[in-house]
Amino acid sequence: MENPNRQNNKNYGSRDFADAEDVFAAGVKNRPAGEKPGFRQKNKALRYKSVLYLFAFIIIGGIAYGSFFAGKLYFLGKKVSIENNDPASFLETMRSVASKKSADLRGADTDRINILLLGVAGSDKPGKFLTDTIMVASLDLKSNRVALLSIPRDLYVQIPDAKIWTKINSVYQYGLDNLRDEKGVASQAVKKTVADITGLEIHYYAVLNFDGFEKIIDDIGGVNIMNARDIYDARYPGPNFSYETFELAKGFHQLDGATALKYARVRHNDPEGDFGRAKRQQQIMQAAKNKLFSAGTFFNVFTLDKLFETLGDNIRTDIPTEDFAGFFELTKKLDTDNINNVVVDAWNEDSLLKVSHVQYGPIRAFVLIPRVGNYGEIRELAENIFDLNKIKRRREEITQENAAIAIVNRSGDFQIINKLKKVLQDNLDYKNVTILNSPGKNITDKTVVYDSTGGQKPFTLDELATKIPASVSYAADPDISETLRDRTADMVLVIGKDMIGRYNMEEATIEDLNRSQDDQMYLNLLEK
Repeated sequence: MENPNRQNNKNYGSRDFADAEDVFAAGVKNRPAGEKPGFRQKNKALRYKSVLYLFAFIIIGGIAYGSFFAGKLYFLGKKVSIENNDPASFLETMRSVASKKSADLRGADTDRINILLLGVAGSDKPGKFLTDTIMVASLDLKSNRVALLSIPRDLYVQIPDAKIWTKINSVYQYGLDNLRDEKGVASQAVKKTVADITGLEIHYYAVLNFDGFEKIIDDIGGVNIMNARDIYDARYPGPNFSYETFELAKGFHQLDGATALKYARVRHNDPEGDFGRAKRQQQIMQAAKNKLFSAGTFFNVFTLDKLFETLGDNIRTDIPTEDFAGFFELTKKLDTDNINNVVVDAWNEDSLLKVSHVQYGPIRAFVLIPRVGNYGEIRELAENIFDLNKIKRRREEITQENAAIAIVNRSGDFQIINKLKKVLQDNLDYKNVTILNSPGKNITDKTVVYDSTGGQKPFTLDELATKIPASVSYAADPDISETLRDRTADMVLVIGKDMIGRYNMEEATIEDLNRSQDDQMYLNLLEK
């Protein structure tokens, strides 16, 4: 027999009631003893009102926060030094915040945005606009991943369109000194230089000075870092070309702005020198990111207000104001907990750079140059920074091909052939490399690699073509065939005159580089 209460409950919840009076009557009939009529209805109405008020509060709060954010972006755009862009109007800024279209950012159509990040001392400090920090931050829009590629300040480069060779840390200063009068091109020299090195299109750049770095760290309440070793530097650069002592024990620390700057800049007694400093700079950036996007910072209007003030006073960029909101939207998607951090260095046998020296009048300056004579390896690293295993797999394919390589010197420089053989054996790890004496006296302008396998060893051929570099031919000229005679070679590399400038620089040591930097600091001190 069916439970009558169950049946009543079934009818009570059905649509058989004619109107609201029946519902009310049923409620009166079944209410607990002592409950006042209409109690449940009033309680339900109260809950509805509470939800409505909460919803309204969220909407109003969101509008207020959005207006605050838009207003700050607007005033930031008017205050910050933005190249090649007029600050957006307040209405345009509001529309930008409302739309939040990261798809409109430069580079979004290729699913990768590359931003050049530069750190400088500032106009009131020694070194002024020499770039102490040079990084390329890459954002992968497909995987929402982030990568940081650090370029050492002592890399010896040619400034595009200027035919001037110098250390890369002075290229931005060159742009300010020589291109300032042309609107929007003060940064073009350093952007083009980094693009040439990495093979990447640089979509944006931003320069932050030391004061701004310190204030940002202080604005967010400091950063937490794990120091891997005891640091002691009795010659840390102080004010007015002086020295001071900086020390930090191994272990966990919460750093304020001034200490974080020293931690990011200290170099002496670091076993990895400048390359250790680049790693610490990346560590500080990641720690600052973690603090910045924490709820305690991101939703604190007082902290954000200070941050916007700091940025407006201390940053220079070519990011248009209307793109700020797109970046704001993008940061909410990015996986910033797992950043790929890579430093281009000259520290060990697998490094892509080596130490050399150049003469500036009577002064011998020690610099860093690519170990293979061009930027081929650095470009490969930059292209595959989100999947470094791809480079490893490529290396494994080359090893399996085990190509026999013969070298013929047609450059006119008798020393270069041994240098190139060393690069092939020691840096690129080819096991079967021989030098052929060519009876011909012809001098060749361009370097060529002849493939006698008919394309059967494509990974080796591609590496020689891109990293030496050399043009490719599948048919050797008669002189080369005569030189080979009955010898067997999978690839014949004919060195031309174009290799002389790439491989004729003498090698030096990391100790030479570090000592030259210390000597330069000492000379600067004496000049004062």
